[in-house]
Amino acid sequence: MHNFLPDPPPDSIIFEAIDSARWAPNHRLTQPWRFYVVGPVTASAISELNARLVEEEKGEYAAQVKLQRWLSMPAWLVVTCRRSPDEQRFAEDYAATACAIQNLLLDLWSQGIGSKWGTGPVTRHAEFFKLIGADEESETVVGMFWYGYPAETPVTERLSVDEITVRLR
Repeated sequence: MHNFLPDPPPDSIIFEAIDSARWAPNHRLTQPWRFYVVGPVTASAISELNARLVEEEKGEYAAQVKLQRWLSMPAWLVVTCRRSPDEQRFAEDYAATACAIQNLLLDLWSQGIGSKWGTGPVTRHAEFFKLIGADEESETVVGMFWYGYPAETPVTERLSVDEITVRLR
């Protein structure tokens, strides 16, 4: 979803969705996720950082278009996963964080709130971690989310159940 109405949903809705998220299954109950509810000052700073990165790659015009787009987003959330030196545990924790995000997004959608999941280069930049107050050595960003009341509901096509299912004997 890309287009939202300008007014952000009440904070109580995102906290209710985070409550749903924290019940996601996770091996060994590691609860590896962290939720950063991004306010307007931080959202603006992230938008400016992203515009600088876009300008370096695509030029000033593209950066300004992207900046205006990002500044128009009604509400933001960043979800991270704690890093683990054990590769298998980190894979399990990352998957659990994705499950938590799915719970969160389904909860939001059930309340009429749409979302966009992003993982662009800005979410891997050292300054991004400073802006959200996260330690990039101990956390990785699983997603940056814009959410709000949809200005339009996109229609997407999905493969049929038969196309994605294999029956085994």
